[in-house]
Amino acid sequence: MSLYECVVIARQDLATPQVETLTEDLANIIITNGGQVSKREYWGLRNIAYRVKKNRKGHYVLFNVDAPSSAVKEFERQMSINEDVLRYLSVRVEELEEGPSAVMQSKNQRDDRPRRDGDDRPPRRDGGYGRDGGGYGRTPRANEGGEA
Repeated sequence: MSLYECVVIARQDLATPQVETLTEDLANIIITNGGQVSKREYWGLRNIAYRVKKNRKGHYVLFNVDAPSSAVKEFERQMSINEDVLRYLSVRVEELEEGPSAVMQSKNQRDDRPRRDGDDRPPRRDGGYGRDGGGYGRTPRANEGGEA
């Protein structure tokens, strides 16, 4: 059997439980055709780079699949019929990644970053872009209300 990574984008107006049942149905297609799904990751509701069928966002799900090509073809056929699936991509790989995917790792790293407080910023220099600074580093003219 071959190894595949499949990413599915579902419609934005689906609720999370509906997306879970959709992924369960898609995984059952693989299982009934003699394959197995080793990993399922829900990446969440994310922005899409461009509109797809009038949707700006979509629910992303990753499947790691170990199945024959006929099972993957049936999997893709069922996804093309389903109205809740906006896009899908199945890629054959040499080996499947263990642990969380790169998307989930970057999500965790973002959460670990320290938050900025108001005190972290350096003080503004005099003569900045403010009302009395004149903007762009020039000194204000006498008729502009500044010192000349």
